[in-house]
Amino acid sequence: MQSQKEVKKTRTLVSGIQPTGKLTLGNYIGALRQFVKLQDELEDTELFIFIADLHAITTPQDRVELRKNIRSVAALYLACGLDPAKVNLFIQSEVIEHTMLSYIMESTAYVGEMERMTQYKDKKGKQMEGIRTSLLTYPALMAADILLYDAHIVPIGDDQKQHLELTRNLATRFNSLYGETFVVPEGFYPETGARIKSLTEPDKKMSKSDENQKSYILLLDDLAIIRNKIKSAVTDSDTKIKYDLKKKAGISNLLTIYASLTDLSIKEIEKKYENSNYATFKSDLAEIVVDSIRPIQKRYFEIINDIKLDQILTEGAERARFVAQRKMQKVYKKIGLGRIK
Repeated sequence: MQSQKEVKKTRTLVSGIQPTGKLTLGNYIGALRQFVKLQDELEDTELFIFIADLHAITTPQDRVELRKNIRSVAALYLACGLDPAKVNLFIQSEVIEHTMLSYIMESTAYVGEMERMTQYKDKKGKQMEGIRTSLLTYPALMAADILLYDAHIVPIGDDQKQHLELTRNLATRFNSLYGETFVVPEGFYPETGARIKSLTEPDKKMSKSDENQKSYILLLDDLAIIRNKIKSAVTDSDTKIKYDLKKKAGISNLLTIYASLTDLSIKEIEKKYENSNYATFKSDLAEIVVDSIRPIQKRYFEIINDIKLDQILTEGAERARFVAQRKMQKVYKKIGLGRIK
């Protein structure tokens, strides 16, 4: 890990993922795999990647399971190829400035903006009683996560566009009220695989919270189970392997997975299988997915109980804290909080 003196980057990238359960193939394609590419491509950019454990407690969590999941997600990040020499990997709650700036963002945002968040409305609709205040205000914490490090780049999926737009609005509003303080971030959208869909209901996002276990692939699933999940994925009565989201959502989702893991274009894959059938295509895709996940699992089990994992998280938190403390000093001074120095 680079020391504070060694870091000479001109831009920053920030992203995080909640430790609520196991990570899926969708998480890998839409986020983790993208991070590995970006850490090598963006030589002028410092990466802050965190496990968003504070976001997890908007709903009740078992404390033992939560801590287990935090460590597991961190190990999977590394197993997927993140290099601690190029990325600051840390746990969100270990950098207290996230919550400090979150309150400032709550004091910058309007209630109506929070209530309009689609994810809040969706979750509120499913949970009529016992809704925690943090479920409404967590976009303020998300904004703080990003603005705390003056992020220029934020990798996001389609379902996070609204949150990023709110973050941009809050940064602009704060800068207007108190003077230039925050970088207004830009979203990074991967060309392929930003949103991998359910294998059983391809009109829905692949989610580890789905009751049907055949709808998602976990990175730590048994390899035989992974093969079976791909081979049993929902398609359609037509046998033509062609990308068409409206008419052929299932096969389109599988084509997206194939393209994301092989770096072939969807057009190239369609050409390859133009005289083939679904069974052959699914069988080939199953092996591609297994070949992608096998080395991740091997590396994961080497890392999960290694003391080096703790060292990496400690060093990542130290660097994040160094940057975050300087930003909060500037924010407090802009607002007028604390004593005059």
